[in-house]
Amino acid sequence: MAELDTSGGGGKKGGKVRSKKQSTKVDLTAMVDLAFLLITFFMLTTSLSKPLAMDIAKPDKDDKDVNRLEVRESQTMTILLGKNDRIAWYMGKAGSTAPTIEGFSDIRASLLKNKKEVKDKTGRDIIILVKPTSGANYKNFVDIMDEINVTKTNISAPAIDDDPKHLLEAEVAFMKAKGIL
Repeated sequence: MAELDTSGGGGKKGGKVRSKKQSTKVDLTAMVDLAFLLITFFMLTTSLSKPLAMDIAKPDKDDKDVNRLEVRESQTMTILLGKNDRIAWYMGKAGSTAPTIEGFSDIRASLLKNKKEVKDKTGRDIIILVKPTSGANYKNFVDIMDEINVTKTNISAPAIDDDPKHLLEAEVAFMKAKGIL
């Protein structure tokens, strides 16, 4: 390697004498050690967020189960997830009341209104049954579960029936007529 001699050696041509400058070196080993110690400390002392799971109820696969829970029509809200981000819902028994078709922006108000009406009439909590159809996608299911969770419907678990064989004829007919199945 080449080296430049700045000692001023030789003669005094300019009359100036320059002192030799020391090269400055900073040892960063201690700083790096401290940084890794701090990172390690904070990684070990923080608690990571625990994944939250929502409880859901699904029907038994055994149709001969004698311990079935009968629910009152007056406190049951059925939500049908259709295609194009559309929702059909009705209170009570299928076919006896006309379903209402809404988007995801309006369902929260309907959930809150129905919850209040059921509580006022029966003194009980609302029961929500969610039925995704073949036209619904996973995002729709997650969105409706979030809406149910946000409205704090005071139910132990929303009932989910994702078997297309369990869709009632009245539900299928209505959804086909409205073009959301």
